Amino acid sequence: PADLVLTVDTTQRYQKVKGFGGSVTDAAAMNILSLPETAQDHLLRSYFSEEGLEYNLVRLPMASCDFSLHAYTYDDVPFDYELTHFSLRDEDTKLKASALAMSKQPLSLYASPWTSPTWMKTSESFVGKGTLKGQAGDKYHKTWANYFVRFLDEYAKYNLTFWAVTAENEPSAGLINNYPFQCLGFTAEQQRDFIAQDLGPALANSSHRHIQLIILDDNRLHLPHWAKVVLEDEKAARYIHGIGIHWYLDFIGPIQDTVVPTHELFPDYFILATEACIGAHFWERDVILGCWDRGNQYSHSILTNLNHFVAGWTDWNLALDLEGGPNWVKNYVDSPVIVDTSEGIFYKQPMFYHLGHFSKFIPEGSQRVGLVASKESKKVDLEYTAFLRPDGAVVVVVLNR
Repeated sequence: PADLVLTVDTTQRYQKVKGFGGSVTDAAAMNILSLPETAQDHLLRSYFSEEGLEYNLVRLPMASCDFSLHAYTYDDVPFDYELTHFSLRDEDTKLKASALAMSKQPLSLYASPWTSPTWMKTSESFVGKGTLKGQAGDKYHKTWANYFVRFLDEYAKYNLTFWAVTAENEPSAGLINNYPFQCLGFTAEQQRDFIAQDLGPALANSSHRHIQLIILDDNRLHLPHWAKVVLEDEKAARYIHGIGIHWYLDFIGPIQDTVVPTHELFPDYFILATEACIGAHFWERDVILGCWDRGNQYSHSILTNLNHFVAGWTDWNLALDLEGGPNWVKNYVDSPVIVDTSEGIFYKQPMFYHLGHFSKFIPEGSQRVGLVASKESKKVDLEYTAFLRPDGAVVVVVLNR
């Protein structure tokens, strides 16, 4: 209605933005590289170039996850504590590194491990309930910390340097009986001790000492408890820069009860949305081509996060096939880009365009500012946010669901 006025107030300043992007899983890289060269180039430009969405954040699994053809790590030779057999796989060198090499824009890359080698785990398996053997400070934990450093070393040989690592993808998953795909369990206390005694020092004493370390990387339901346990410990906190959150259980962990108190307790640590996709819940269809509502769900999540101190938002797979894979445990989901390998073409879905309303207009370094609606707005279900960009422009994004 004509009587709705949104007023920007640049005197109110909130969080600064890190950026927006998606994940280069084995599956995403395989789908992208299955296309004819012109289509590959078109797909990558659609995401990363100035004509495209201008993504600047890319998350990479450290070795395999469910969106791989099989389970593997970089050192599956038992009891190789020196990591002498550590090596990247074809999935890294031929798929992920090739896909990333095609992006001309500078990217902030961050990596997350799903599982350690099985010989380091209580379960001796890639899947199911299991943690690292022993306890923080011992040879298993030291070796696992050094594995991160080796990963960064090896990728550096392909001219790929990382902005950050997360301490573990979904550490709570490995505490669940019969968990169906790669995981490694940590309680908040175990993550705190592993960072304080092993991972923090290993990174600090490496040539990657400037890398940012992100904790949690799991559903926000664990906040603020997880942050309190880890960040109230000075020995761990000094190595940590941010907190990662996944969106899967948002409906039972309201942002006001989880993210907001975390930001209030620990304002110096950024909060970043590190994974989201639709189709992961058993009641959801995997791929629905052209589904507008799924675009709305993305925008709603991004707006809610941005309006509550979150610094950026990372989608899950950059591209999947028509089935929502490949995925070795058939955990198929949807993606903003769907590749039809048999035809050599790809589809950009509504989710793709919804993400672009943020990634293209809110560059890294933008700062959220106040935005006040006149009272009449009660009539319409609008969601909105405002940012002051580094170039001095103000951008307002409005969603009318």
